[in-house]
Amino acid sequence: MKFVKTIFSLMIVFVLIPLYVFSGDYVIGEGDSLNVSVWGIPELSLSSTVRPDGKISIPAMGEIRASGLTPLELKKLLEREMKTIVKTPIVTVIVTNMTNSRIFLIGTGVKTGVITLTRQTTLLELLAQIGPFQDADLKNAYLLRDKKKIMTDFSSLFEKGNYSQDITLNPNDTLFIPDNFDKRITILGAVNNPTTIKYSEGHTILDVILAVGGFTEFANKNSVKIFRKNGDAERIEISVKAKNLMKGNLSENVMMMPNDIVIVNESLF
Repeated sequence: MKFVKTIFSLMIVFVLIPLYVFSGDYVIGEGDSLNVSVWGIPELSLSSTVRPDGKISIPAMGEIRASGLTPLELKKLLEREMKTIVKTPIVTVIVTNMTNSRIFLIGTGVKTGVITLTRQTTLLELLAQIGPFQDADLKNAYLLRDKKKIMTDFSSLFEKGNYSQDITLNPNDTLFIPDNFDKRITILGAVNNPTTIKYSEGHTILDVILAVGGFTEFANKNSVKIFRKNGDAERIEISVKAKNLMKGNLSENVMMMPNDIVIVNESLF
């Protein structure tokens, strides 16, 4: 009977190993729910919520600080403390509800706020959760951990699927995601849908005109102006004869740049 009990005890330990591996790096915090089990001694087993002071109460042991420890660290602490009342304690600690894993979102390219994770989450998983990012500049986004940048440029991961850039988030990580205002193109004047669109590398003036539904019937197609930033100086003006472009003169198909402003003038006649 003793042999069977020992084997069963080992089976329980091995079944619970994946739980420790999964949550080994998670740091317990105030408000987390814990399930503490002591093999063979139900009187010492309990379910408890970590109080605002970071402690839980264990029968026959009193107050134990759980906040700031991983489940594995708390398991080892309890086993060490219980040796005064149990010969060979076997303790399991399972976090049944996580409230300490907060991720902070800041920047004008995303809805700012705090997200509480309920499980280990990667950067890609979180980006998929908070997207889409039509107004975000993922290339200039970055991740802060302990007030230090540990990763910049999320575009390779999120837009190109470069999974080598994916990392596991830690509690209290901060994601800064700016808007892409400086990487937009504004088109105004005699077009069907004057608007601001996202800049994409390789876009030409023809792509932009088509993206806004083309010209109105009043457009002077050979009087298209592109106003482009020239460093710190005033914008330079680039003239485009789009009517000639439509007839096949591809020399008029100017490559666009971030923050270009396109104005299509109306015809006087």
